[in-house]
This record gives sequence, C-alpha cells and structure tokens, in this order.
Amino acid sequence: MILLDTQPLWISGALIIGVATLLAMAGPVLVRWRITPDRLKLNNEVAGFTFATVGVLYAVLLAFAIIIVWEKFSQAENAAAQEAGAAATLYRLSHGIGEDPGERLRDSLTRYARMAATEDWAAMERNGSSHKVTQALDATYAVLLTYTPGDGRGITLLAEALHQLDLLTEARRTRLVLASGAVPGVLWFVLAGGAVLTVGFTLFFGTENLRVQALMTGVLSLLIFSGLLVIIAINHPFAGPVRVKPEALMAVIEDFEAKAQP
Repeated sequence: MILLDTQPLWISGALIIGVATLLAMAGPVLVRWRITPDRLKLNNEVAGFTFATVGVLYAVLLAFAIIIVWEKFSQAENAAAQEAGAAATLYRLSHGIGEDPGERLRDSLTRYARMAATEDWAAMERNGSSHKVTQALDATYAVLLTYTPGDGRGITLLAEALHQLDLLTEARRTRLVLASGAVPGVLWFVLAGGAVLTVGFTLFFGTENLRVQALMTGVLSLLIFSGLLVIIAINHPFAGPVRVKPEALMAVIEDFEAKAQP
C-alpha cells in the first residue's frame, strides 16, 4: 500500500482496479474447469444467503473506511488553510506593534511561511517534518515575545498576536500528524482480505451462462476495488496521488512580498 501511495493515480488504478477485475472475471472460468455447473447449483440457495451477509458486512466496513479517510483528508485541507489564515492575520497585526519588533516579526513570519511551504511539505511526503521549520517557528515566537506593550491597546494586541501564533502552531501540528495516514496496517489487512474473500465467494455460484457470471463478478470487483482505490489515493493527504498542496501558504507568501515592496 505504501508503494501504491507514491504512484500516479492512473498507475494505482490500473493495478488495483484493472488487474483485480481481470483476475476476478477469470475466476469463474478456472472454477468451472474443476467443478461442474450442476454441482455448483446445489449450493446456490445457501451460498446466496451467506454471500448477502458477507457482502453487507464488507460494504459497511468499506464505507466506514472511506468516510474516515475522507474526514481526515478534509481536516488536512482545513489545517493548511487555518495555518495560512493565522499567518496572514499575524502579519497584519504586526503593523500595530512597535516599528523594530514589528518589522522583525514580519521577516520571521515570511521566512517561516516559505520554509513551511517547501521543506515541511517535502518532509511530509516521507511522513516526517522539517527541524528547520520548527526552528523558524521558535524564532517567530522569540521575536514576538520581545515586544513590551506600554498601554492597554498594546496588551490586547500582543494577546491576539500570541493567539494567532498559537493557532498557526496547532494547525501545523495537525497537518504533521495527519501526514502519516489514517488507515493502520491491521485495517489494510482486513480491507484487502475482505475484498478477496467477497469477490472469491461469487466464484462458487452456479449459473447457466458462464459469461454472465464472469461479468457480474467483474462488476462486483470493479466496485470493491474502486472503493479501495479511493482510500489509497487520499490516505496520505500530503503524499498520495491526490494530495493537499501548499497553495494557501504560497498565496499568503505572495501577499507578504507584495506588501513588503515600497
């Protein structure tokens, strides 16, 4: 699964959906070489009841996994947007801080945003984080804490600036945690094993028309492995074939640079 996470979507789709569906459609033909249709028909009634139960259980599990992964992907998008929004708000608040600490805060914040959009995103593709970005964030805190407010307005401004910096830190921590993926190894085992068992169960039904049975098995396989492809594509929000890009931070950086120009 880790190997498939790093492949383009069309390659993952061809391997998961295409190959699996072709194998599933070939399954009834292979079974008919060993077992005659008459023998298979004897168990159709009992097998149909059991297959309905197995199919419902696996459908619930697959749908549950897709929902969980999609929610995690949405959280990753929201974290990236929240981080960019907090950085933009803090940059604007810096203009109300003293001239020297405000300028140093803007420089430090711009440096952090650039490093986060490049080094942090590259590190998250390997399920890690950048120590340099952490240092840049610490430096931003250090610069902000050098500001000593002289009146009530300054105290309120410092409190709000610290709040926005805390939101930025929390958003970064959220995306770093989500970068490792939402589906544990044991669930992958259950999902893959359940897909094989569910599709394999259809091979032991007896129908008059072998082509129709192979087609029905192929359709079932297509649906099941399409669901697995969705999970694989978005399981790692910052590294998979469908990923969250640092577009929000890049837009904020462009805004910073435009405002910094005289």
